[in-house]
Amino acid sequence: MTRSVLFIQGAGEGTHDQWDNKLVASLERELGEGYTVRYPRMPEEGDPRYDAWKTALFKELDALEDGAIVVGHSIGGAILIHALAERAPRKKLGGIYLVSAPFIGEGGWPSDDIKPIADFSGRLPPDIPIFLYYGTHDDTVPLAHVHLYAKAIPGAVIRTVAGSDHQLNNDLSPVARDIRDSAG
Repeated sequence: MTRSVLFIQGAGEGTHDQWDNKLVASLERELGEGYTVRYPRMPEEGDPRYDAWKTALFKELDALEDGAIVVGHSIGGAILIHALAERAPRKKLGGIYLVSAPFIGEGGWPSDDIKPIADFSGRLPPDIPIFLYYGTHDDTVPLAHVHLYAKAIPGAVIRTVAGSDHQLNNDLSPVARDIRDSAG
């Protein structure tokens, strides 16, 4: 059986084809056979809008089968977790993996577009493992954001990756390892 992984890109002009494609290649390589990674282009990547990305995201989520994995990078991860807090997907997810996602709200990034959520408890689909990954040398999203998410999502597994940047040095082997272990 092949397991689906949906990867939601980060934002910025050219991110899909010049930056996050390297993360997807790493994830595909590290997961190996038995996994298929979907990597849709999100609308207006240079100027992301929550409602537009949420609409595209739910279109992708609704096409997945039960047990699919979702991975969100940077603002794609922030949009993913906020969208899932608003509405559960039609199918049960196998796991939620956020990589270098900025925390939106007090102590994190401000946003006129995304409503801050201080506590995700009771808002996210139950019994789905949630993993958070942050590089210790990320100069885009400060490491302090992982602590804000840890407080807002009790029970999430926190992984700090020593010496890694915002792209985790284009090495998603820690994410792939956790996906394989969780699928166990």
